[in-house]
Amino acid sequence: MDLVIRDAEVVDGTGGPSYRADVGIEGGRITTVLQEGAAAGCLRPLARRVLDAEGLALSPGFIDMHAHSDLALLRDPDHSAKAAQGVTLEVIGQDGLSYAPVDDRTLAEVRSTITGWNGPGDDIDFGWRSVGEYLDRLDHGFDGEGIAVNAAYLIPQGTVRMLAVGWDDRPATARELERMRRLVADGMREGAVGMSSGLTYTPGMYAQDAELTELCRVVAEHGGYYCPHHRSYGAGALAAYEEMVALTREAGCPLHLAHATMNFVVNEGRAPELLALLDDALAAGADISLDTYPYTPGCTTLVAMLPSWASEGGPEAILARLKDEETAERIRHHVEVIGADGCHGVPIEWDTIEISGVTDPALASYVGSTVRQCADRLGESPWTTVRRLLLDDRLGPTILQHVGHEENVRAIMRHRVHTGGSDGILRGDKPHPRAYGTFPQYLGKYVRELGVLSLEECVAHLTGRPAARLRLPDRGLVREGYRADLVLFDPATVAAGSTFEEPRRLPTGIPYVLIDGRFVIEDGRRTDVLAGRTVRRTPR
Repeated sequence: MDLVIRDAEVVDGTGGPSYRADVGIEGGRITTVLQEGAAAGCLRPLARRVLDAEGLALSPGFIDMHAHSDLALLRDPDHSAKAAQGVTLEVIGQDGLSYAPVDDRTLAEVRSTITGWNGPGDDIDFGWRSVGEYLDRLDHGFDGEGIAVNAAYLIPQGTVRMLAVGWDDRPATARELERMRRLVADGMREGAVGMSSGLTYTPGMYAQDAELTELCRVVAEHGGYYCPHHRSYGAGALAAYEEMVALTREAGCPLHLAHATMNFVVNEGRAPELLALLDDALAAGADISLDTYPYTPGCTTLVAMLPSWASEGGPEAILARLKDEETAERIRHHVEVIGADGCHGVPIEWDTIEISGVTDPALASYVGSTVRQCADRLGESPWTTVRRLLLDDRLGPTILQHVGHEENVRAIMRHRVHTGGSDGILRGDKPHPRAYGTFPQYLGKYVRELGVLSLEECVAHLTGRPAARLRLPDRGLVREGYRADLVLFDPATVAAGSTFEEPRRLPTGIPYVLIDGRFVIEDGRRTDVLAGRTVRRTPR
């Protein structure tokens, strides 16, 4: 064989008890799992290389169910932000906004809209237009060698609406709806695993339930799932969850709830209500899963805090409204007094909003401070600071939003349909540490230190369960015949290195990561291997 991993403590992704075994790999697949004592008298497997895994746990590679590496995978062949965590597969195309399918107009608009997530993309050759062409570009990777980790893609409903409807806040016409249905069907046939929405982001949020239901029917017909960032994580959170459950039940479409949190003061201690809602739906036959990150603050763009009416028409229209004194005052009133839908119906508290990144280096002094701290330094109101920053950085700033609750985080991660997702934005001078630390944070803090999950349960949440949601027939378990996407980690030392002060520090206690049986992390260091490819929807 190519490789034998000897004397590993196998945590196989099923949630069952771990066991000691030798694991053999050949041709990128697991060929042998020989449990200690299970085959007395059998010769131990031999290979061209033997790796002694004494003291290490061997698990399937971690699957990041909510990633924003849409351009990072094409920009950074190293991509240690994810590879060093043990992530072997990322699901991208999240929150209803990404780069395929597009035409020339839409590409320019989406690049501007999510500059804060992925940068302006001036270093990227946007030669694709369809979902299939984008996936082909990922497969080609760097000089045909591939990308750092595997990637699966969700069709972004907001981008689809840009193509068919534009930026108008109105129902789609019958012809526009039919075009959106065709675009979603084409993307599914070309390999997407489902569809995402960002229902607090424009223009996706302008879609009514009937429109979303029709698109979900198409997704279901092609064996995919719907992944909504739903309409509120604040004042209307439970109603928003109920809406998504009902909508997908009507469409007959599996549902995966993105970053399923209960945030803001209005939701403190209310996770049990969400979990009861999900349990009732599951008992009634619904097909539901969810992902979370193991941190309390959220992360998004500053412009996302504005009311939806202020964003109608796209980025240039937003900038024009911010320049107009009277309109800007209306925006301020909605944000600070009424509670804008962009901020989940909750009046904004500027001391909870921390600037995490800007596009213009000349504005770097804002990064790392809350809006209120910036405003106090400048001797002005927080809204004056925000308005100027949005205008000067052309909607580019990203933020950390400190509105979460630890008891909610712990309760939700225990649920039987929970999976892990970083929701990690890799750009900015001070990104959220979840981008670099989500998976070791689960294993170190929530397994070893706090005991919220057992090691076997946690690994199943991060491997076997997401693989089942993605309908991957040969990933997510340590099992003979499965792909050798594997992680070796030390349960006694694994930990997130990233912190809010030093968010790009790499984790500790993860010395080996393999994709298709090739080492992408070896002895704790990134190799030059580019073993990642797209993982496309398995046809029914």
